[in-house]
Amino acid sequence: MSTFVFSHPASLAHVTPDGHPERIDRIRAVHDVLRSPIFKSVVNREAPLGRAEDIARAHTEEHYQRILAAAPETGFEYLDSDTVMSPGTLPAVLRAVGGATAAVDAVFKSEAQNAFLAMRPPGHHAEHNRAMGFCFFNQAAIAAFYARHKYGAERVAVVDFDVHHGNGTQDIFWSDADMFYGSTHQMPLYPGSGARSETGVGNIFNAPLKAGDGGPAFREAMTNQILTNLNAFEPDLVIISAGFDAHVRDPLGSLELEEADFAWVTLQLMEIAQTHCEGRVVSILEGGYDLQGLAGGVGAHLGALIHGSAIMGDEFEDEDEQ
Repeated sequence: MSTFVFSHPASLAHVTPDGHPERIDRIRAVHDVLRSPIFKSVVNREAPLGRAEDIARAHTEEHYQRILAAAPETGFEYLDSDTVMSPGTLPAVLRAVGGATAAVDAVFKSEAQNAFLAMRPPGHHAEHNRAMGFCFFNQAAIAAFYARHKYGAERVAVVDFDVHHGNGTQDIFWSDADMFYGSTHQMPLYPGSGARSETGVGNIFNAPLKAGDGGPAFREAMTNQILTNLNAFEPDLVIISAGFDAHVRDPLGSLELEEADFAWVTLQLMEIAQTHCEGRVVSILEGGYDLQGLAGGVGAHLGALIHGSAIMGDEFEDEDEQ
């Protein structure tokens, strides 16, 4: 089976103010990676519009209506100091939601072995009733509950290696023992959550890292705190919150991961998925704000998803340093 990539031009219409790190150039850098001959086997699919009933499993009706009402016809609407909507934001957000659920369909229907959602804005900071941190709806959580509703998945896991803790996913999963959340992230750093002591109902596994930590510390934390517990959880689906701002080049964090680390963690998660859920993996783009680091990280991650081995190289790197 192939790897599916879900995307849509709507990601290019989510405009943010000049100087904002979550900018259109991010998705352009990802699209450049996808054009590499190494990825010619990828099956590209258009992300459909997300549905209100799917969003409602992870978010309150109040939150959903607030996002719809905030969508501006012109200019910018700030939901907080760094979470901003433009006229193209709502279609981008809804396509990201729809792409996430379509990716779940693809792996459960055995059309694809795994799938990657190449869309922005990200989602892992969006809590059940609050948008924040560039995020409006939580695509990973929505996909997890959709898998339960549509395919009877009893246990769904989200593993997050973004440099920032996915407070939104943790918030949404907090009291649901059949949803697993595991995160490596820099701490202290925005949004301030993610301590090892935050465990939900025994389903939350945080592995905070300190500024300057690189591949060895990341791999140790991921192995001992997350992968071991994920294997014991025996997931029916593995969802990855794939943030590449833990890359050594990224301006918003101070971890020092490289392409090989993103390939390694992808392969580890694929192995667990192969053991427990016929290899079903859905990966969702989160952060990554240096274009060269983002391109290299996505290339390594996607190469592992497609080929089942570490694929890295300068061909994925955008030469424009940001």
